[in-house]
Amino acid sequence: MALAVQRTFDELGAPLFEVPFCVLDLETTGGSAADCEITEIGAVIYRGGELTGTYQTLVNPGSEIPPFITILTGITQAMVIEAPRIEEALPSFLEFIGDAVIVGHNVRFDLSFLNAAAQRLGYGRLPNRSVDTAALARRLVRSEVRNLKLQTLAAHFRSPTTPNHRALEDARATAHVLHSLLERAGILGVTALEDLLQLPTARGSTHYRKISLADDLPRRPGVYFFKDRNGAVFYVGKAKNLRTRVRSYFYGDTRRTVTNMLRELEEVDYLVCETELEAEITELRLIHAHRPRYNRRSKPPKSSHWVKLTNERFPRLSIVRTVKENGLLYLGPFRNRRSAEMIVNALWDATPIRRCAGKPGSRRGPCAPAQLGVALCPCDGTLDESRYGEVVELLLAGADTNASLLLRPLEDRMLEHSAAARFEEAGWLRDRHRSLARAINRRHAWQALSGVGVMMIEDAHGDGAMIEQGRLISAWSAVQRPLVPTPALPEAPPPEVPPSVADAEEAHLIWQWLQRAGVKLIDATGALSLPAQRVIEI
Repeated sequence: MALAVQRTFDELGAPLFEVPFCVLDLETTGGSAADCEITEIGAVIYRGGELTGTYQTLVNPGSEIPPFITILTGITQAMVIEAPRIEEALPSFLEFIGDAVIVGHNVRFDLSFLNAAAQRLGYGRLPNRSVDTAALARRLVRSEVRNLKLQTLAAHFRSPTTPNHRALEDARATAHVLHSLLERAGILGVTALEDLLQLPTARGSTHYRKISLADDLPRRPGVYFFKDRNGAVFYVGKAKNLRTRVRSYFYGDTRRTVTNMLRELEEVDYLVCETELEAEITELRLIHAHRPRYNRRSKPPKSSHWVKLTNERFPRLSIVRTVKENGLLYLGPFRNRRSAEMIVNALWDATPIRRCAGKPGSRRGPCAPAQLGVALCPCDGTLDESRYGEVVELLLAGADTNASLLLRPLEDRMLEHSAAARFEEAGWLRDRHRSLARAINRRHAWQALSGVGVMMIEDAHGDGAMIEQGRLISAWSAVQRPLVPTPALPEAPPPEVPPSVADAEEAHLIWQWLQRAGVKLIDATGALSLPAQRVIEI
């Protein structure tokens, strides 16, 4: 039977004085868990600095103890002959450990033997978190001691127990070293378990002292702001746990961008949010409001672009920067003109919609695309309106009800090019297919969100939100659910497409949240009409 997954201590944010530490040490017949066995187990459990349990037993390894091990530890073959085998000792020791954080000096060595035995006996690997006092000492006192051996550290911190290569004495000495190191870590603001677990990987750079800027941040979802010496916001981020996320920048992140941010960082501000969804959307809104220079990926565009199907005698595709009530269809918005052009090219590949912009009957002959047979052209005045109307109806149906009408032609052409070894052209079609499928998916999601009006939803944990036409109005957590009134009908009808890239991205975040397992609709002013089938992006 496998060991149960260890419960977290409130997302590892438990204060250190509440965390049980099992400080252990093993004696073995050699240095490899693959072909050596345990000869002695010693462990002590501390909580809040108080000893709460002691465990010690010799273990019969089932093989000869090498002479050099006997010289090192003093454990002889005669001492272990009547001792329990690991099959007998391990179950009680695992029960003794419980969900405590395992501590050891070079703890990976001890864990390798425990995990090997536990897996061999069907328990699986130990799920417990672990702390290595050698790694902590390297981060905290390396300049004060000649080496990081347990004997050296125990003497440095005046341990009442001298390590002697016997399991229980070494465990007691390690426990004293641990508590001495925790005092040093407290000076750096390490007061919770996740801080301690990350401390060994903390960078020893000149910016590490700024980690104290995160000391007052709460362990709650929210949005944080990095400010420079002039008080200007240069980065905005979201977090499930504000304190943990901000402190993580100081733990081994070697990216040049992070280094530059830490160099400029002078102040950390924050907003607490009730849920992760609220944090994501608040981050998005603040990035669009502040336009921080380090939020390059999410930085709002200077203008939005839409693909429009014009409302004229022979409709055509056009890229516009504003949405008016004079089009048959709009797709978008898109962050830049290049993305909009990708959609136009995809629709041109999928349908023979006209590509020219001349007035019907203004030319003596058809335009070049019509001559090539890839588009219908009304320029020479010979195109039948009813025939062209069928193309327009196909495009409208493909965008709203049956996406395969537009995507299948792209897939067929892509397969033809691949079969003919024209892989570059097949790649272009793949990219156009992917962009068009994504645009249609987002159009369907927007229509569902905006069409329902106002709705109240909750996830499996009880976190909820009120959403109006694809925009978050309020949010609440399971522990602080308010008395939310019945939603009222929106005053204005929903727009056909999002009014801006910011609105589109917010609606997309909400739509993704709705797809999570366990999310349910509590109340709504209209019917939530979900798409019959999600469009597949290849």
